[in-house]
Amino acid sequence: MTVQVTAPSYTHGTGATALLGDTIGANLGRAAAAFPDREALVDVPSGRRWTYREFGAAVDELARALLGRGVVKGDRVGIWAVNCPEWVLVQYATARVGAIMVNINPAYRAHELEFVLNQSGISVLAASLAHRSSDYRALVEQVRGRCPELRAVHYIGDPSWDELLSAAEGVTADQLTAREATLSCDDPINIQYTSGTTGFPKGATLSHHNILNNGYFVGETVGYTEQDRVCLPVPFYHCFGMVMGNIGATSHAACIVIPAPSFEAGATLHAVQQERCTSLYGVPTMFIAELNLAGFASYDLSSLRTGIMAGSPCPVEVMKRVVAEMNMAEVSICYGMTETSPVSTQTRRDDDLERRTGTVGRALPHIEVKVIDPVTGVTLPRGETGELCTRGYSVMLGYWDEPERTAEVIDAGRWMHTGDLAVIRADGYAQIVGRIKDMIIRGGENVYPREIEEFLYGHPKVADVQVVGVPDEKYGEEILACVVPRDPAQPPSLDDLVAYCRERLAHYKIPRRMEIVDAFPMTVSGKVRKIELRERFSGRVY
Repeated sequence: MTVQVTAPSYTHGTGATALLGDTIGANLGRAAAAFPDREALVDVPSGRRWTYREFGAAVDELARALLGRGVVKGDRVGIWAVNCPEWVLVQYATARVGAIMVNINPAYRAHELEFVLNQSGISVLAASLAHRSSDYRALVEQVRGRCPELRAVHYIGDPSWDELLSAAEGVTADQLTAREATLSCDDPINIQYTSGTTGFPKGATLSHHNILNNGYFVGETVGYTEQDRVCLPVPFYHCFGMVMGNIGATSHAACIVIPAPSFEAGATLHAVQQERCTSLYGVPTMFIAELNLAGFASYDLSSLRTGIMAGSPCPVEVMKRVVAEMNMAEVSICYGMTETSPVSTQTRRDDDLERRTGTVGRALPHIEVKVIDPVTGVTLPRGETGELCTRGYSVMLGYWDEPERTAEVIDAGRWMHTGDLAVIRADGYAQIVGRIKDMIIRGGENVYPREIEEFLYGHPKVADVQVVGVPDEKYGEEILACVVPRDPAQPPSLDDLVAYCRERLAHYKIPRRMEIVDAFPMTVSGKVRKIELRERFSGRVY
């Protein structure tokens, strides 16, 4: 009797390059020593520029200033600001002195700010003065009396920032060197608050080793060298910007280009053109906005060769346009989460279009990935759908001061349970089917929204679409398509979608309800908050 053995849904990334054992500060020092005259950072809005020699000196000054203000190893230093050069300086300066930088979403309001300040125990806060409708100084003053550990606030562009920098005068280079000698690459260096769908967010705590290696290997995978110039319209307060972007660039002595304080499609394309950027980052909705911008064809994007699309699965049609119309032949798809620093899988430069549009790549070097039965925990055969888990250097130290919540997602074997439904193909490439909690059960049939979304992206009247399940008396759940139309004056009808789906999708996968929306609610990492869509439309009578 012949027994057919199916390969398990387990894979690990291999490569000839060893993990880095540096701290972030030491790694930056190596780049500055090797390429002192190459540009390290360009802020397009202000016109300010730094070579690696100048950038290293600016980081050194701010690091000595933090020491002068009494920041000790392990202190939490908050950064509450939009994308700007000072954000980057704080990132590297805190690493130099062994402080733990706490990223705070610029969109937070008073109660969210108060929670983060107290939960992480921030003692020093660096903040923008204002952005859009937010007056950061007023919000800080509103909560400061209820944050006993907060002892100093310094505002970027304000005399208080100059006051902070003046503290560097009383600290010598030898004192900074002595502090750095006490640091380990395994020390916690960053807290990032994950966007919780219920309750308050959790503070994923990451080490030098976590984020330096992840940024480095993401950069290696897209082939960065000191010749590259990386345009970053994605927010620094999330791993996409500060790890995949900033550290991915500096670990290769490439240049960081800031196009605007927050995402603007026109400013992004202008920065690529002006600075001759070779790489561009974004979540799919950003690339959609750029491609649909009036006058898009007038921008010279010929300098681009690569970039990274992440945050949520990339629609096939969008990827095809990015490759064809934005000159990004080597664009890469990344998959991950804040708790894994963030990238676990990534497509490769020589992958064909099918792998770059149909998968989220394969495991990065030194990272393990498996797909398990979410009930039994058993590893499934390849090709079957289950929960994606990942293990390796990238898995966070834990949620800050929350061991019980940490134990809910990191098991005894140090596997991080992502909550994502995935398939590992025979070739080792992973496909994300959806979130476990997003799966729709319609009349006993399991429906994965991602499959329907991918199909509907091809409809000529659909610019963007999200599919969710809403309560239904007959089927338990019914399928709702939330559509952003290409032309708001001529949106598709539900009959249009049904007719489009009828020949290609099984009957139980066809949306029976539709809502036209202007945009989707998003998390800080660029993922659509489907729970908000479900809540918004669950009570609707059709």
